[in-house]
Amino acid sequence: MYNYTMNLLSKIFSPSPVSAASNWTSSCVTTDGVATIQGFECIFRNVAQVIVYFGGIVFFIMFIKGGFEYMTSGGDPKKSAKATSTLTMSIIGIIGVIASFLILKFITSFTNVDVTQFNIPS
Repeated sequence: MYNYTMNLLSKIFSPSPVSAASNWTSSCVTTDGVATIQGFECIFRNVAQVIVYFGGIVFFIMFIKGGFEYMTSGGDPKKSAKATSTLTMSIIGIIGVIASFLILKFITSFTNVDVTQFNIPS
């Protein structure tokens, strides 16, 4: 049971590799394995994926922490206010991330320029 639990926890809390150099697209490396200037596209994509993953985890932890603080406040007005503030800030953060994504999609639909793609011309 212990091994199963540890295996499950390691799968949940360890992110899978985003993109290793061995499976980069041909625009990132040549057939000889030499990096090209377009490799910055792959690096940017990897960094963006890690930031989004990390941000989601942070907002989720803040939300859980605020809920736990609220439940354990015991009717103390100061502790309840602090917990409410934590919950509010986590919800504002999630809404901010979603709003920024929607703004980028609006710019894309309005200008017909895909601003969510990072491409270096060849």
